[in-house]
Order: sequence, then structure tokens, then C-alpha cells
Amino acid sequence: MFDKNRKFAGDFKGDTSFALGRQLTIEYYNCAANILLNKDIVEKALLKAANDSGATIISSSFHDFQPQGVSGVVIIAESHFTVHAWPEHDYAAVDIFTCGDSIDLEVAINSMKDSFQSENVVISSDQNRGIIPKSFEEKKEGENRTIKGLLNNPRINPISWGKEYEKKNPWGVLTSVDIAGCSPDIIRDAKRIEQFVQQLCDLIGMKRFGECNIVHFGEDKKVEGFSMTQLIETSLISGHFANASNRVYLDIFSCKFYEPREVAEFATAFFKGDNYKMQIALRQ
Repeated sequence: MFDKNRKFAGDFKGDTSFALGRQLTIEYYNCAANILLNKDIVEKALLKAANDSGATIISSSFHDFQPQGVSGVVIIAESHFTVHAWPEHDYAAVDIFTCGDSIDLEVAINSMKDSFQSENVVISSDQNRGIIPKSFEEKKEGENRTIKGLLNNPRINPISWGKEYEKKNPWGVLTSVDIAGCSPDIIRDAKRIEQFVQQLCDLIGMKRFGECNIVHFGEDKKVEGFSMTQLIETSLISGHFANASNRVYLDIFSCKFYEPREVAEFATAFFKGDNYKMQIALRQ
């Protein structure tokens, strides 16, 4: 089975690194010309592939060119499927981009192979997008990968923190979230901060121990603001709320796994932040 939680990383060197997304380009040769001539059939083929693979379809848009040719995109919650077809060459070029770990890529690729009645399928590239950190060399120029070759190649990177946690079995996971452009009224309100901690613990299933400790520091204007600590059954939640910059700095450390991005998005929404940056460490 095509491992949908991992990415091929070319000539891999060093430890496994985390990637924000995975992008495949697939070449479909010797397709049925009558299929590639029909915009509606091509659209149905991509929608079927997305649906069969477990992707969450948002919308689609396709266009046919004169005298012939079809281009289109299926927007999915995990990113997109795109295609351009050259019926005069019985060829279709497909791009699949995913930032999730729920899509079965092998199912998607084979679904389109069947729909296009393609006799030869080549995965021409399989790329990590947004490497954190970059710890490998790029794939050699002109190097192609068949489906079989990719399935058997171990030099690939995970995109799921949950899968990575299961694989490495660390003592705990630490997520540091820096949130910019937060609401001044919320971050200057100790009761709202306490409310945030309670809701966050409920969200990620963490049991609180003792009271939430929230203290205001004000001697240095640069760091003035509330600092917070909350003991939890599996370790500690802490944070600082900087008045000068309206930024929030959170750290969530737990020996029980939680989804880091869920924490970051919840915190950003609660404090009405403009954007966030996130760093994650698996602690051994």
C-alpha cells in the first residue's frame, strides 16, 4: 500500500524530518483519447479519485480548450488535485498536493488510471513541501519513480505528528506556539486567561491539578504582562502574555499525545490572534 502518511525525500541523509505537505506529479500515458477530449468525463475522473481516496471535496473547476485539451482543479480540504490533458498525445498530467495524512494516494492514482484507461503510469516527482528542518538533498535531476519503486523506498518523511509520535514513542511532546496580533482586552484579563486554560485542557483531554497560577509582571515594559502556569496530570501548560506587542507565548508539555495544530488553532481563535508560529519537539 502507498504509505499516505509519509513522503519520499530523494537522497535522504540524517534523521527523519517533518514536512508540512506532500506533492506528487503523475504522468498518465496511452490514455483513451475520447475520454481526454471530454471535460465532464475528466472532471468526474478527478472527483471520483478524490472521493475514493478519502479526500474531503470542497469544489471543482474545469475548462476545455480549443481545438482540444482540458485543464481543471478539484479543491479538497487537504489541498488539491489538478490535471491538464493532451488528447492529441493520449496523455494527462496530474498533480496531487496534500497537507493531511488521511488520503490514500495509491487509491487516487489507480482510480485515475482506470478512468483514463491509461496503459502506463509514472510518478515523475514526489516532493516534501515545507521541510522542518531540511535534512536531505533534493532528488537527482531527471530521476523518475514508478509506483512500485516508491512503495518500496524507505527514504521518506512523515507528515503526521500522531504517526511520528507512535513510531518514536517519546516520553512527551512539547508544542511552543507564538501568537501575534492578539486582542489586548483578552490577554490583559486574568479571568479570560484562566478560562482559556480550562477550555484547552478540556479540548485535549488533560486533567488539571491545582489552581491556574496567573501572575502579572510589570517592572520592565518590554516583558510586562501576565505569566501563567497550570499543572496537568501529564505535565505542564505555561504561557506569557506580552502587553507591549500583544503577543502570546504558549508551551504545552505532556507525556500524553495531543494534536499540536489543534492547540495552536484553538489558542489563536481564543485570543483573536492574526497568525501563529508553531514549533514541536518530541522529548525522549
